[in-house]
Amino acid sequence: MTLRAVLRSWVDHYLSDEEAVILLVVLVLGFAVVIWLGKMLAPFLTALVIAFLLQGGVNALTRRRVPHFLAVMLVYLAFLGVLLAMALILLPLIWTQLVNLVQETPRMFASGQQLLDDLQARYPQLVTPDQIQNWIAMAGREVTQIGQRALSLSLASLGNIVGLIVYLVLVPILVFFMLKDRDRLVGFAVSLLPRQRGLMTRVWQEMDAQIANYVRGKATEIVIVGTVAFFTFAFFGLPYSALLAVLVGLSVLVPYIGAAVATVPVAAVAGFHFGLGDQFLYVLIAYGVIQALDGNVLVPVLFSEAVNLHPVSIILAVLFFGGVWGFWGIFFAIPLATLLKALVYAWPRGIQQRRREEAAHQDREAAEEA
Repeated sequence: MTLRAVLRSWVDHYLSDEEAVILLVVLVLGFAVVIWLGKMLAPFLTALVIAFLLQGGVNALTRRRVPHFLAVMLVYLAFLGVLLAMALILLPLIWTQLVNLVQETPRMFASGQQLLDDLQARYPQLVTPDQIQNWIAMAGREVTQIGQRALSLSLASLGNIVGLIVYLVLVPILVFFMLKDRDRLVGFAVSLLPRQRGLMTRVWQEMDAQIANYVRGKATEIVIVGTVAFFTFAFFGLPYSALLAVLVGLSVLVPYIGAAVATVPVAAVAGFHFGLGDQFLYVLIAYGVIQALDGNVLVPVLFSEAVNLHPVSIILAVLFFGGVWGFWGIFFAIPLATLLKALVYAWPRGIQQRRREEAAHQDREAAEEA
């Protein structure tokens, strides 16, 4: 079969229907807008995600015959309360621990150097002085780069204080109106789409419940894992418990990789604070139990609909979408990969189903005329 014949077969299979072409154009335009205008639309996209998370609470209240506006106000006030608690309690605590960690870095660096010296003295045949010097030089370069990045970030952030204030004001306002006028906004968005949107409807129906389940479940997982990690670290007396707990909570965003990456700072802080003794081992065991319970108990409970994706597909999605959209790309990597998979499977089936419906309609008309 020639290349031309292969291309013609592919076009006939996927793009022979007008509705399929329209769906392709809508998807391309949507991705292009997010890629090129993502920074400009960041407050809107952030508010959209938060409203999507809160809509479940509004729906739960309205099912209990609570008036819609009252349900929106109750959920919105709860959201503002959580936001203020984070701003007044959690963020100052994390910032204080981060400053203390930066100030203690030289002492930790000296302790690490002493540990390497002891290691070389115990096992001179395995660790040479040259290797120790190379490791120390490499660690020094990494610490210097981290300090430079932190300094450049702090200097750059000085000019963005007004933008941050605007961001913090706009997002809650947008969230309120997205919850209050959801039906009106959805109706307006639907009115912009073509009338023939059966394929779009099928793809959206297949993805709506799964995306909602994933986003709300992932947000809940971050809160639960971070909270359990904080109390666990605090129980063992581990310093920087809040900072490490936030890191462990956010690590669930990146499947397979996040848990391994978060292990390094947890083990480093525990090792420098407790030494390589029993307490250090207890902290690592507790952290391993948290990760095991998260993967084997919490995830199956939160995500009622399993994401049927191969681990390689998930990692590729995290790398690609994370590289394109940063944090939000990592957060939505799995739903976006699931969307692409749904499109691949629903697209030809939708076209074939529409053709069968049209053929059946023509047969009925012919039978009526006969």
